[in-house]
Amino acid sequence: MPARLTDTERASIAIALPHWHIPPERDAIARSFTFADFSAAFGFMARVALLAEQHNHHPEWSNVWNRVDITLTTHDAGGLSARDLALAAAIDRIA
Repeated sequence: MPARLTDTERASIAIALPHWHIPPERDAIARSFTFADFSAAFGFMARVALLAEQHNHHPEWSNVWNRVDITLTTHDAGGLSARDLALAAAIDRIA
């Protein structure tokens, strides 16, 4: 089972993943992505889906027209883990 992040690891999120934030109501990280149109947003989601399968770690997400909102948390750990940070960094690379 993955371990939850330590306070030191949490402090590094803002530096390592500057576009992600910790929602006040969740032990998670979240980010919104905006694209030119629905097709571009959907293409991004398809790439993230393949990436999530490779990581065996799947996001919570929603799509409205040109926007994709992604939330990452590790349910098995009961909150944020290194798996979330790794997937967020990989998502950033394809964004």
